[in-house]
Amino acid sequence: MSVISPPPLVSLPPPAVPVPFATRMLYGSGTVAFGVKDQGFNALLMLFYNQVVGLPAAWVGAAIMIAMVADALFDPLLGQYSDNFRSRLGRRHPFMYAAALPIAISYLFLWSPPEMSQGGQFAWLVTVAIIVRFSISLYEIPSTALLAEFTSDYDERTKLVAARYFFGVLGGLTMTILTFQFFLKATPTHPVGQLNPDGYVTYAWVAAAVMLVSVLVSSLGTQKHMLTLPVLPPAPRFSLRVMLREILSIFVHRSYVSILLASLFFAIASGLNTALAVYFSTYFWELSPSQIAGLASSGIAGIVLAMVVVLPLSARFGKKRSAMALFVLSMFSGVTPLFLRSIDLFPPNGDPLLLPILMVQYAFSVTCVFAGAILAVSMVADVTDQIQLETGQRSEGLLFSAVILVNKAVSGMGVFLSGLLLALVAFPAQARPGQVAPEVLSSLAITYIAAIMVTSTVAIICLAFYPINRADHAENIRKLGERAG
Repeated sequence: MSVISPPPLVSLPPPAVPVPFATRMLYGSGTVAFGVKDQGFNALLMLFYNQVVGLPAAWVGAAIMIAMVADALFDPLLGQYSDNFRSRLGRRHPFMYAAALPIAISYLFLWSPPEMSQGGQFAWLVTVAIIVRFSISLYEIPSTALLAEFTSDYDERTKLVAARYFFGVLGGLTMTILTFQFFLKATPTHPVGQLNPDGYVTYAWVAAAVMLVSVLVSSLGTQKHMLTLPVLPPAPRFSLRVMLREILSIFVHRSYVSILLASLFFAIASGLNTALAVYFSTYFWELSPSQIAGLASSGIAGIVLAMVVVLPLSARFGKKRSAMALFVLSMFSGVTPLFLRSIDLFPPNGDPLLLPILMVQYAFSVTCVFAGAILAVSMVADVTDQIQLETGQRSEGLLFSAVILVNKAVSGMGVFLSGLLLALVAFPAQARPGQVAPEVLSSLAITYIAAIMVTSTVAIICLAFYPINRADHAENIRKLGERAG
């Protein structure tokens, strides 16, 4: 159903052509920055500010939630503005270049809170988290929008998304392995490596450097390709009222809303899983930092397997049905170890089988989560063509701004809900492994399982309403070509 009467089109849709392998890799490499940032927010931020700095868990969750609300206001406006931006470097690349330094500098500050009152540290966390997330948006929204501009081919878009996710996950997992294996070392002063504040300083410097390089490499590497695209007509004169009206019209589009809500609830489930994973690893399974690094390394096998299975699944069953099946599998995979432990069917802590079983489970879970997420983002790219057919506008930046916001909900809502759950079960601050009451750990596991089941189920229901399949997409591209001609 059209939300705006379609005016005459002024440009052809992107050609349905293969994207060179080198271009795909350069395009995806910039997502290392997002992966490093997201893994830091998900796996380390709550632990650092709650157990090392000493802020209450609920305060940390609230700070990240405030930053996410600020994102919700900023990201769509940035996406819409980049859609209408014109320069000799194209619509997207000036923003991508401008993001590199702010990302690195703000990420350093995030892990270096000054000594002050808890209220001051809370304000510091809110302010710097907002700057980090805005800086990431400045790169990620224009960069992701390039996806729909490279090609209109149904399967090529999935390959491009897969490249983004591969580098994003690889960057995040590699940084996690380095952090727990080399940075968070136990010392006489800090016998628990995860609670060593000096290790977080080293982590911050390395992470900031990696993020800076990845953004610049990807931006420079894709610049030449984008300059070969046809020059777009001049943008309409800026009007905040028109911009807000266009944003509202997009956000009530059925195809877009269904995939957006499905992605949001799935991201919340994934974020909650990631935010509490280090708590479960440290306090529930009582793993050492090197064992946690080994567990994280199994995720690399998971993302490689996701890259292998996602295209055959899409070709055989379509994007929607494949994503729904993967969402279901990820839901059960994420809660199975905790459920089996609750009924005494899982190896006890210290058992030689415990870590290998957790590694296999984690690799399988990563495969399902990221293969499903790849398909979801690829479906958003297909929505851009349907909306262009209905409105005459190419709104990739606006559409993908919400996708980036959803991806950042992994860290935002994940950290927020994890803070609520930790506060709900009265999890102690600055606790040592082996000294947390069993009933507290049991309550945390039960509430976590319930939250994962609810959010994942809602995601699957929302995805069921997504209407575009391969044949629909091909018809949309054909009509766009005819109308432009």
